[in-house]
Amino acid sequence: MTRLALVTGASRGLGAAIAEALTPDYHVLAVARTVGGLEDLDDRIKARGGQVTLAPLDVTDDGAMQHLCRSIHERWGGLDLWVHTAIYAAPLTPTNMVEGKSWDSSLAVNVEATRRLITYVSPLLQAREGARAVFLNDDRAGSPFFGCYGATKAAQMALVRSWQAETVRTGPDVKILEPEPAPTAVRARFFPGEDKSVLANILDEGQRLVSLL
Repeated sequence: MTRLALVTGASRGLGAAIAEALTPDYHVLAVARTVGGLEDLDDRIKARGGQVTLAPLDVTDDGAMQHLCRSIHERWGGLDLWVHTAIYAAPLTPTNMVEGKSWDSSLAVNVEATRRLITYVSPLLQAREGARAVFLNDDRAGSPFFGCYGATKAAQMALVRSWQAETVRTGPDVKILEPEPAPTAVRARFFPGEDKSVLANILDEGQRLVSLL
């Protein structure tokens, strides 16, 4: 049976690099809003001899996520791996100037979508022996000007760590990985003008993270 990996937030950055690194060992189900990025990923994966199914969906769309997970169940019966990299990086700002739209988007993507996906994806993982869920940590809580991102990323990790503790005996195996600094769009938004030559190569970092599984 072909192993199936769901990658949410797969169109660019570490999500795309991880999705590419998973092939050809996994059939990758790539989820993201950016169609162009998914099509580029499709080309790269097929060039490696891998298989990919593109799902241009918004992780904050409850109906779309329900339909996606129901379709996975009906077509494949379960998942071997879920890698969640979808994130909203709010602009850096003093905490007393965080505006409502950035806060609402951060909560919707970083917290609520994660909670919802854990609910929907966990039965798919439990249907496969040895299945794993993977999340990427980026601890900015308490850092100056990171109030919006730092708070919602910390809330996401709190959900994940609770799920991790709850599933030690029952599965799935929930892993939290620590990426090395790499030239992603999120990092460029936080650190514009940073010397990218000192950062990890994005594809190499994707391979490294997959090797930890």
